[in-house]
Amino acid sequence: MENNVQEIISNLYDLIRNAWSLPLGAEKCVIERDRVLDMLDEISNQLPSELTQAKTIVESRNEVISNAKHEAENIIRQAEEKAKQLVSENEVYKQAQVEAHELMKSTQDKIMELRRVTNQYVDDAMKRTEETIAQALGEVRNSRSKFATLTGSQPKQESPIIEDI
Repeated sequence: MENNVQEIISNLYDLIRNAWSLPLGAEKCVIERDRVLDMLDEISNQLPSELTQAKTIVESRNEVISNAKHEAENIIRQAEEKAKQLVSENEVYKQAQVEAHELMKSTQDKIMELRRVTNQYVDDAMKRTEETIAQALGEVRNSRSKFATLTGSQPKQESPIIEDI
């Protein structure tokens, strides 16, 4: 999808660069309005898929964390059961406590590392998605501004939601 949006924007630039210039207006040209509007519609239709992809990444992160929690609970439960079995003798009991503590610490360390790696992965993926969307939006705004300049019309006021992106 990302390449497709970039390809459409590239085609828009080519269309504008190759358009016929108006007499006495070096910066003004004639373009096929319907063709440009169709290209802009294609870009608008593809941007929601980028947002869906970001949502999928966040859901995957949550699933990884949930699985890690379940695994940690199972490991802790196993450690507790093992410790209960060893309670009968004092020396064995002390050894079990040490092992259970080490196992719990190891599990907590694994959970922290999984969270760190997962958060880093999700942040990186969301950053790339955000950059792609911002770039596409910037290119659309730039094309729209050039189009408005070429046609002598004023672009509509931007939506505040889009401004925040």
